Amino acid sequence: MNLSLPKKHLKSFYWRDYIIIVLGLVLFSIGYVGFLIPYKVVTGGLGGIALLVNYALGTPLWITMITVNAILLSIAWFIVGRKYVFNTAFSTLALTIILGFAEQYITEPFIHDATMSILVGSVITGIGLGLVFSANSSTGGGDIIAAMITKYHNISMGRVLTYIDAVIVMSSYILFQSLETIIIGFIITVILYYAVDVVVNGSRQSVQFFIFSEHYDEIATHIVSELNRGCSVVDGVGWYSKEPQKIIMLMTRRSESTSVFRLIKQIDKHAFITQTNVTGVYGKGFETIKG
Repeated sequence: MNLSLPKKHLKSFYWRDYIIIVLGLVLFSIGYVGFLIPYKVVTGGLGGIALLVNYALGTPLWITMITVNAILLSIAWFIVGRKYVFNTAFSTLALTIILGFAEQYITEPFIHDATMSILVGSVITGIGLGLVFSANSSTGGGDIIAAMITKYHNISMGRVLTYIDAVIVMSSYILFQSLETIIIGFIITVILYYAVDVVVNGSRQSVQFFIFSEHYDEIATHIVSELNRGCSVVDGVGWYSKEPQKIIMLMTRRSESTSVFRLIKQIDKHAFITQTNVTGVYGKGFETIKG
């Protein structure tokens, strides 16, 4: 069996990923500018840090943001990967442009009731952020820290971001001396990142593949080398033809399903594939065994 890898079958660039990122950034910007900012609420993230530094030292927002992002992206290059850094650099630049348009054209809040506006804005912003995360990117700042932590620890992205933003929101008390502002900020944080978890964890659900192909050896080898997932090749018999055949069994995250299909299509367009949802997968690479 020849296991040499003459080339990689997965491309490093897919337009679909960038379309999802842009859509997420548009929703994020609309939720932020059209629903949250008009009511002067305190939010977390890198924007919150930049605001606090600006209030305390007078440092322009863009200097704080570009400095922090540059440092975090340099670290993420080695931990999360090159594609994540490129996608994040793209989304950071795109967010700056989209936010500029949003601030220029959204001059009035969409909802004039403060409570309702904050609730709706938190959900819209969270959905947008979740879409960005699902495309293996982020808006920078705390998102990069969360991506690095969840890479090797069994904790949800939304929970990590909640902790980071909680520190930022509480820090605002030093400047604003307002418990009410902090409480509202906490409510926004919880709602926003609950929406993030709904979007992201939907794609983190585990799925099972059965792959039938004459090129099973090449497919299995590239699953291991390109997707960094283990798989099993088992013996089977096609009962109609009575011919023996090899079957690849693969467990992976739903978010990786597109990469699995792309890989198989590049090797064998005529492969037969089944994909099913599974209730739980426990062990290395998935959830911690319960009990």
